[in-house]
Amino acid sequence: MKSIAPLFLVAAMAASVFNASANTPAPAPAAKAAKPDLAKGEASFGAVCAACHGADGNSGTPAYPKLAQQHPEYLVKQLQEFKSGKRANAVMSGFASTLSDDDMRNIAFWVGSKSAKPGFAKDKELVALGEKIYRGGIADRQVPACAGCHSPNGAGLPIQYPRIGGQHAEYAAAQLTAFRDGVRKNSLQMNQIAAKLNDREIKALADYVAGLH
Repeated sequence: MKSIAPLFLVAAMAASVFNASANTPAPAPAAKAAKPDLAKGEASFGAVCAACHGADGNSGTPAYPKLAQQHPEYLVKQLQEFKSGKRANAVMSGFASTLSDDDMRNIAFWVGSKSAKPGFAKDKELVALGEKIYRGGIADRQVPACAGCHSPNGAGLPIQYPRIGGQHAEYAAAQLTAFRDGVRKNSLQMNQIAAKLNDREIKALADYVAGLH
């Protein structure tokens, strides 16, 4: 009997643990992000964003990017980083600081649902160089082809890489320069790539990208 008693004790303890775990409620599933409210997104965009980015996200001013048809997840990320200061821009940080996460999602999904108006390349002398870099990279400097991430037509890849086709050449060049010079710091990958480009190559790429659709 002495040798059996410990077995009963172990069995009793195991049963106690099992019963306790069985009676413990399972953890609640993580809450899913609320479905974007496109009506609120349109209203917020009209009040906060349209003056610079156009009523439908197709900015008419080269200094301000076109946002129409951009991947919503990318736009949300940029707004969050403007708000946190990870992406430095005094004007955008001011606007983003007034937005909640729901506001950002609503705006991003609304403007992302709008159709982007096509752009066009302006500099015929540079467009061939831009196409060569965009499609084939620069092998001797380990510059990858832009098309590998942003797709051959500039449509990008949802969540990961933004749509750049048809973007204003002036804006695209300014961003590449900011990445190269370390002014824009919210993409290490782009910092490393742009650091290998000179002014002429940046201008050529930006002009070529403007004509993609």
